[in-house]
Amino acid sequence: MSQASWETVDVTIIGGGPVGLFAAFYAGMRGMSARILDSLPELGGQLTALYPEKDVFDMPGFTRITAKQLAKEMAEQGTQFGADLVLGQTAQDLVEQEDGYVITTAEGARLPTRTLIIAAGAGAFTPTRLGVPREAEFEGRGLSYGVLDKAALAGKRVAIVGGGDSAFDWCLNLAPIASEITLIHRRDQFRAHEDSVRQVLASNVKKHLWSVVRELHGDSALEGITVENTQTKTCDRLEVDALVVNVGFKSSLGPIKAWGLTIEKNLIVVDPRFETNRPRVFAVGDVCTFPTKLKLIATGVGEAVTAICFAKTYLDPDAKLFPGHSSDMDLFQTGHS
Repeated sequence: MSQASWETVDVTIIGGGPVGLFAAFYAGMRGMSARILDSLPELGGQLTALYPEKDVFDMPGFTRITAKQLAKEMAEQGTQFGADLVLGQTAQDLVEQEDGYVITTAEGARLPTRTLIIAAGAGAFTPTRLGVPREAEFEGRGLSYGVLDKAALAGKRVAIVGGGDSAFDWCLNLAPIASEITLIHRRDQFRAHEDSVRQVLASNVKKHLWSVVRELHGDSALEGITVENTQTKTCDRLEVDALVVNVGFKSSLGPIKAWGLTIEKNLIVVDPRFETNRPRVFAVGDVCTFPTKLKLIATGVGEAVTAICFAKTYLDPDAKLFPGHSSDMDLFQTGHS
């Protein structure tokens, strides 16, 4: 079968992150054929692309687990029923047909599907940059927008910019191996979880609050930064080996915005079934919005289960919405592996 010609599946899942992977797993539980489409070249979504070395603490069953290990476990679970994988391709157009839709990709693939679940996370994302001179010059040479290799920072003097969960998590994760950590934040209030803030404030992490990075210094690699206190207007030069910028990401739904979906603030509006305004098209995880929305993997996988179960009723109106508990199913005695 050529890359441009694919068979029709019961459900196509746009997004190979944790929520999309669990949707593929649960589709297999419901006896549905599934396909995962993702613009990234590997499964895992933001877990592998943005913070593979970061510890995750709020997934059921794990006291702590690195993001890359969680991605590996969820990829194994999500693909065990044989879902098609279309990776490194971007969803471009969505055309309705008699029994569902056809998705075409920017790379020319044609993907017919009976139902669709959009689990695209934040969409296409790019890091928010500092906007200071020489920033692009030092990217990858001491300056980064996350930590892909924690071991590379062992024994280093690390400055971390930000006041949210990522910045505080990296302060705690790197503290045992870095020679020195400095937290830089433009305010004295934080968006991170209360316990993380408590731990960092009680630690040996140096703090430069009400401060912003103004200059980057070095020749072939980053050697130091200048920070300005926005209240006193005084500047300090800090000698650092690495600068980790965690001030957020700019995201975009890209071509999905033109699919006729109801969108608010770059998020897809869904009903209690997690269905969009277009029939048979669902959205789950960080990409969707509803009044009580919480952006967590733990809640996103529950949304995926609900969407899959309602998608199943489109395929088989006589199907039960709730199929029963997995412990009561003979899944692996019926040919699945």
